[in-house]
Amino acid sequence: MKRALPVLVLSVAGLIPVWRYAPSHDTGASSTATEAAAPASTPSVSSSGGPGGTTSTVVSGPTIDTEKGPVQVEVTFSGDRIAAVRMLRQPNHPQTTAAVPKLIEETLQAQSADIDTVSGATITSDGYKESLQAAIDAKG
Repeated sequence: MKRALPVLVLSVAGLIPVWRYAPSHDTGASSTATEAAAPASTPSVSSSGGPGGTTSTVVSGPTIDTEKGPVQVEVTFSGDRIAAVRMLRQPNHPQTTAAVPKLIEETLQAQSADIDTVSGATITSDGYKESLQAAIDAKG
């Protein structure tokens, strides 16, 4: 009888992760994000004249469908420089939430899509880089 309560508590504690488990939605394609990602829309470009005659251009990259969910970026250019990057769509995932500021910071430093992948958010990083590169290419 003395062992019944600890066994019951430990059994329930061991089952909680099983109940909370949420499997990823695999489409049957390869497990690499590059092959699973496919542009769902085309980039859009809008320009406006800023103060002092500098041109500010906002380009939305395409929505990239990844295994974790859709990823889409919006890039603001000041002349030829990347002034800001904003995530329009991102997977609702803790690793993604932590990775986005790092991806944006690296983009602003590198001024290109040639940035490192964030560990733990590889799929989101790959989708981010693909949408970012398409936005940069659309700006011309």
